[in-house]
Amino acid sequence: MSDPTPTTLIVYCTCPDQTTAKQISETVVTRQLAACVNSIPGLQSTYVWQGAVQTDQEWLLMIKTTSARYPALETAIRSTHPYELPEIIAVEAALGLPDYLQWVHDTCSP
Repeated sequence: MSDPTPTTLIVYCTCPDQTTAKQISETVVTRQLAACVNSIPGLQSTYVWQGAVQTDQEWLLMIKTTSARYPALETAIRSTHPYELPEIIAVEAALGLPDYLQWVHDTCSP
């Protein structure tokens, strides 16, 4: 029998500036789609877009959520994010302080 507790996820999302990072962070936390968002400035991203190599300064969001809340989180980011194709990548937290993981689950419960 599987555990009914949702998996804890860390969702990575890059943003073009502090304003966007703050707006997305506040939106997802206020809607209980995330328990916590870390905003990390000074990220330099190099990537290929529309056939050309681009390099931009960005902010990285590390969003703590659950697998149950991920679909709504992704929708909220996409509706707020200015990029045509925002980076939204979720990875499972394989291990963590049990009390912290429980806090994430409790905080993200609608």
